[in-house]
Amino acid sequence: MIRHLFANFLTLLIVGLIGLAIVISSGKRNFYAEGPLEQAICFRVAPGSTLRAVSSGLAQQDAIASAQVFRIGAQYTERAGNLRFGSYLIPERSSMDEIMDLLTRGGASTCGSEIHYRIGVTRIETLVRELDPATQNFQVMVQFSSDEEPPEDYASFAEQADIQYRITVAEGATSWQIWEGLRLAEFLDGEPGDVPREGWLAPDSYSVQRGADRQALLAEMEARQESILANLWENRVDGLPYDSPEEALIMASIVEKETGQADERRQVASVFVNRLGIPMRLQTDPTVIYGITQGQGTLGRGLRRSELDATTPYNTYRIDGMPPTPIANPGRAAIAAALNPDDTPYLYFVADGTGGHTFTTNLADHNRAVARWREIEAEMRERQQAED
Repeated sequence: MIRHLFANFLTLLIVGLIGLAIVISSGKRNFYAEGPLEQAICFRVAPGSTLRAVSSGLAQQDAIASAQVFRIGAQYTERAGNLRFGSYLIPERSSMDEIMDLLTRGGASTCGSEIHYRIGVTRIETLVRELDPATQNFQVMVQFSSDEEPPEDYASFAEQADIQYRITVAEGATSWQIWEGLRLAEFLDGEPGDVPREGWLAPDSYSVQRGADRQALLAEMEARQESILANLWENRVDGLPYDSPEEALIMASIVEKETGQADERRQVASVFVNRLGIPMRLQTDPTVIYGITQGQGTLGRGLRRSELDATTPYNTYRIDGMPPTPIANPGRAAIAAALNPDDTPYLYFVADGTGGHTFTTNLADHNRAVARWREIEAEMRERQQAED
């Protein structure tokens, strides 16, 4: 009798173990298998969320097939206690393992709301935007400039614990403009210190945390610009009229201020390189303007004849060679153009009314191009007056 009962118990135990093995194998396979999510989603893990709450939320959004398997898998892979609050972009068909990795790996949000602080050449602007997981495009929720009061709903976004911050610096912004922009950014901390050297801050996009130190951010911008210049300097073409990387940076800043057209930068650079090679004065308005404003804002008007005639270190109509410092912070493309200009015979250029320029090799052709540009300007003024 005892032997019979033991035999039955052993049989049931073996069957149970086999069943358990099948369940474990199936669960493991499901944990690593492609998931049911048909379209990417932005999933938020709130501060203090439990694994059960997270797994239930994922199941409700059809990101996982089984909340229980997800929890067991998290325990089995020793990640159950590593959840990080934030908003995470979960791609379509992500496995449970991949989703668990996203929610525990770094703790940095990859979607959700972002405060985008843009330091431009003429204005500072704040945008609150959200990433659409399906299209990977941002939708602007709030937008205002630094001279406007923030809308009421801005505060609700700024109070979110997982809100992301991004600072973008426009190509051609001056060091004072960047310094001032960071000083005004309420989400940063610490004094900005002295205004950095002109030209030595990299226009770029910077992901930051709330409370980031202003001086540390300026140091990061400077280190990035130094690295960009050093790398491009090593790959410059022969025969350039620069004795140092600093002189190339001065030229790049002039190119940056002279054209907003990416496909013109190397042509514009070639004009100034050709002028220096003759030698011929650079004769460029942006340097004169910088001499007046010292980079602290925009001039807001045309240059006066007295300003063009005045002898200053930045008046390239009156001095030979280049000004003593950059006149703005050039981007990587402008630095590359200054160090690898097109090989052209051009000595002159003037606006053509399309946003680009007409390039010429002699003064007579240049004067004709200037006359045509003045006609275009007059036509534009007439149209504007008619619309008003």
